[in-house]
Amino acid sequence: MYRSARCNPTRFFVGIDPNTRPLQKVSQKIYRRSAKGGAPNALFIQASVDDLPQELNGIANEVHVHFPWGSLLRAVELGELNALKGIRRVCASTAVLKLTIGLDENRDSAEIQRLGLQPLSPDFLSGQLHERYLAAGLEIIEHTSIAPVDWPGLGTSWAKRLQDRHTRQITFLIAKAV
Repeated sequence: MYRSARCNPTRFFVGIDPNTRPLQKVSQKIYRRSAKGGAPNALFIQASVDDLPQELNGIANEVHVHFPWGSLLRAVELGELNALKGIRRVCASTAVLKLTIGLDENRDSAEIQRLGLQPLSPDFLSGQLHERYLAAGLEIIEHTSIAPVDWPGLGTSWAKRLQDRHTRQITFLIAKAV
C-alpha cells in the first residue's frame, strides 16, 4: 500500500491491519517529507474487518485484500457474512474489491484445517461463494488462478517472497459493490 501511495500521489490510500507490528515502520515513513519517502496521501489504521471505523463508511473506490491470513482468510474464502458486510460498508456504490489468496496445501495444511477452509474450486467460486458475496452486497465478477510467473505483477512484498514456492495456489477474485 505504501508503494502504491508513493506511485499515485493524487489518490488517497488507507492501510488496515489488526496487528500493529507490520504497521509500525511504514507508519513512520509516511510522515517524512515526500523527497525522503513520505506519503501524505496514506494513512494506516489498526482495526479488524469486523470492527472498521464508521469514518470509513462508503469512502473506498477500490478495496484490495492481499494474502489474508487467520480470521480474514477464513472470512473471505468461506464468504462469512459479517466480515463481507464490513468490507462492503467501506465501499462506495461503484467500488471494486480485488482479493488475492495464496495457499500451499502442504505448507499451510495446519492453518487450512484450523480455519476449516476448502479448495477454491471453480464450482464453489461461482456457486456458494458467489451467493454469499451477493448476500453481503458484493458480486463476484471474475476469478482466476495466477501462474507463478505472474506473481511479481501483483506488486506486493508477499508475492515476491512466495515467488520461488511454486506449489502455492494463488487465486485472484474481483467483486463489485451492488
